[in-house]
Amino acid sequence: MNSDGKMRLAAYYNPTGHHVASWRHPRAQADASTNIKHYVEITQTAERAKFDLMFLADGNATREADIEAICRSVQFIAHFEPLTLLSAMAMVTDRIGLVATASTSWNEPYHIARKFASLDHISGGRAGWNIVTSGQDAEAKNFNHDKAYDHHDRYERAREVVKIVLGLWDSWDDDAFVRNKETGLFFEKEKMHYLNHKTERYQVRGPLNVPRPPQGYPLLVQAGGSDDGRETAAQFAEAIFSPHLNVAAAKAYYDDVKGRMAKYGRDPDHCKILPGLSVIVRPTEEEANADYAFLQSLIHPIVAREILSTMLGNIDLSSYPIDGPLPDLPEHDGGHYVSILEMARKENLKTIREIGNRVAGARGKNVIKGTPKQVVDYMEEWFVKEACDGFTVMPPYIPGALDDFCELVIPELRRRGLFRTEYEGTTLRDHLGLPRPESQYTRRAKAAE
Repeated sequence: MNSDGKMRLAAYYNPTGHHVASWRHPRAQADASTNIKHYVEITQTAERAKFDLMFLADGNATREADIEAICRSVQFIAHFEPLTLLSAMAMVTDRIGLVATASTSWNEPYHIARKFASLDHISGGRAGWNIVTSGQDAEAKNFNHDKAYDHHDRYERAREVVKIVLGLWDSWDDDAFVRNKETGLFFEKEKMHYLNHKTERYQVRGPLNVPRPPQGYPLLVQAGGSDDGRETAAQFAEAIFSPHLNVAAAKAYYDDVKGRMAKYGRDPDHCKILPGLSVIVRPTEEEANADYAFLQSLIHPIVAREILSTMLGNIDLSSYPIDGPLPDLPEHDGGHYVSILEMARKENLKTIREIGNRVAGARGKNVIKGTPKQVVDYMEEWFVKEACDGFTVMPPYIPGALDDFCELVIPELRRRGLFRTEYEGTTLRDHLGLPRPESQYTRRAKAAE
């Protein structure tokens, strides 16, 4: 639990919502992927509710799957590039954090450092970088590769990229740019630093041609369930989007990752673990159940099977009868695989159709439906048991379900003293209760004193 006893909330936006059939719901914006007014509206809605941040996922390819499934889906088909979009959102908001994905496999470290430093300046200290390693071959094919890097190599690469990016963000001391018109001195040369990073993978001289970000470092966000992912999170992450479906699994993950942080000299409170939660909330339980049933009825069976295949680790299920049992599958490391199999056993889901429909709606994420009291009871249990520091709220359809959450759940959270009434400061780090990191050069100078 956070030291101030308050939950942190991230608003995670897929364009039309997180339910796989969201775009078909009458309260969803079907053309959301490239509708700038839609993004302005939903980001301002989350800011009025005092969400800590809004988050945009990203991929560097159109998803490859059964073409019949793709034709019926809007997920990662055609959408805005997130850094461009967040720069626009910075101009129509004042406080909410702005977080986006950038791949450590398919971006040069210098590009990542420059883009997020720029966004942090543009937004007045509200930028965050979601660190992903990109395991899809479809993305590799757009970057002069046939296949994605193997799992361990991706994470080794990611750790190096993060270190380079942090070094580049320290290229200038905070007070390097004096801009003295009388003396003609624009910056002090001794406060500019060359990185001179050189390994077999990367050669990056620096310095970055953007001043040090207002936050020192934009927020570092990560989402990884494997052992490599957990270790990377313990070393670097300041917020984690986790995928757990029950409080016991979430608690075990929470304790594991926070327990690993000590070896890196980190305070466990300086990493906020925010499990994904897709919420359907209505004034009555009957209304919530009806809305959920309606959404589920919009899922095409081919789409359900394709999403299940992806969530199980890109295992091809097309040759198996959709109303037959899930075949025996090989062991898998981390991710959604274990959670899905445990859920199927617990809920007695026997067929590919049943399991597919269950996971396809929120694509393997946790779903809660009910009244405001029922939803907040559920959230409070996780929070009090220290299975999370808050939640990544994933509206099943947007803007409708986001509006419902803000109008019905946020007031109940506040009534119980579980969520803020006003922002604590102006930067994303302020909202999350995180310190502003000192430059590595400042730390070295202090250590030498």
